[in-house]
Amino acid sequence: MHIISFRKLREFFEKDPNAQVALQDWYKRASKANWDNFSDVKKTFNSVDSVGNSRFVFNVKGNHYRIVVQILFNIKRVYIRWVGTHKDYDNIKNIDKI
Repeated sequence: MHIISFRKLREFFEKDPNAQVALQDWYKRASKANWDNFSDVKKTFNSVDSVGNSRFVFNVKGNHYRIVVQILFNIKRVYIRWVGTHKDYDNIKNIDKI
């Protein structure tokens, strides 16, 4: 999959170095994937959830961090919409609009 963009991950782990290894691992695994549907994503990352409007939430590093992405399966693109802590994620309203 083509991930857009690693910069959002980097900006987050520069502020929170404890997230770096986990976020880089997520990026490597997602980049190597070839997803056609949610079932394929679930095979790669068992802890992913679909929240509607082509948005998916990944639990990272034992649910300490979350990544919200938009996946366009037909063009093999993953748009990183949001990266943050689980606590910050709980404060988001309308996650399907991010």
